[in-house]
Amino acid sequence: MTSPEFLPSHVVPPEGMATWAAPDTTRPSSPLDPLLPVQVIDRRGDWALALCSNGWSTWVDGRLLLSVPREPPAAAQPAARTADPRPLLGAVEEELSRYRHLVEELAAGQLDGESFTRRTRGNRLGVVVDGDAVWLYDARHERWCYCDGVSLQTYAVASKPSSRPG
Repeated sequence: MTSPEFLPSHVVPPEGMATWAAPDTTRPSSPLDPLLPVQVIDRRGDWALALCSNGWSTWVDGRLLLSVPREPPAAAQPAARTADPRPLLGAVEEELSRYRHLVEELAAGQLDGESFTRRTRGNRLGVVVDGDAVWLYDARHERWCYCDGVSLQTYAVASKPSSRPG
């Protein structure tokens, strides 16, 4: 039975999720069940302290939790979206353009292979377009995002949670 002060702020992703006893990947704990409602009570960088309805709390990768809206959208207004995909689309477009420019310089002999390697080192770019859906790699946050053309949501993360803010 849920306590009166328990108010879910998120749910666990449909595939469930790993947990840790502390915000440290060396101390794993029991996984959370799929779609379990949780209340985030603390954050440390990518980590979130999730409180379950039975009073048990555990640390999780907060980037993977799915937000629960506080109030339903007003009938006269469109549904709220999770995030605007345009900034990430613009960043991907700029990075791809920069890479293409370097490829053109290499092909034209204006850039040697060593310079090309040095100038492209560390670049991370990923895009999969399938009809009206697109998957974008957000290198800044090391995660894959799914976009249906209107909203953007985290799909998968490439790194373990971090205690760094932001």
